[in-house]
Amino acid sequence: MYIPKHFAFDEPAEIQGFVREFPFATLISTVDGVPLATHLPLMLDMRVGAHGMLRGHVARANPHWRAFDDSATESLAIFHGPHTYISPRWYQEGPAVPTWNYVAVHMYGRPQILTSTEDLLADLDAMVNVFEPDGQASHIITREYEERLAAGIVGFRMEVTWVEGKRKLSQNKTVADQAGIAAALALAEDPDATVYREYLATKNWLPKN
Repeated sequence: MYIPKHFAFDEPAEIQGFVREFPFATLISTVDGVPLATHLPLMLDMRVGAHGMLRGHVARANPHWRAFDDSATESLAIFHGPHTYISPRWYQEGPAVPTWNYVAVHMYGRPQILTSTEDLLADLDAMVNVFEPDGQASHIITREYEERLAAGIVGFRMEVTWVEGKRKLSQNKTVADQAGIAAALALAEDPDATVYREYLATKNWLPKN
């Protein structure tokens, strides 16, 4: 990923929090010499390795899993956060061009297939506990159902070997331009702009008016 110095996002604790907050990722691997992408939730486990380990699964009918356990092939998991269009009309200084602001994290590694049904069921339980923390789905997602489900999926774990993050938030603009962006976003009704604005407000990254 191209990361100019002023857009670098490299604080480990913040990256880990970001990945947990936005766990729906795009996993990219090479199958038979062709890039293949799967969109799926991934859980970050920091108990393994310097950068953690990602845990997930794909449908057995999905050929993506055939790229796993290939020690010569690295996969890439992309985590996307809030993003929005930035108009040059919002700047106080010019000339300027339209752009797009966003936050993203890339995690690289070599996925390994889970050969143990017990490990696969443990990961499924962990994922359910993350997304159904109140336990209200337990009467639907029973152990018997999980065991039947396990036959149709392939679980994997990917120790992360390399992480890179980018936080493109107009840090390269003047304080006046940043204030103009914040003022415009405060009035924007576009859903992307709303989510982006509210997310940054919780991080104290937008200038205060």
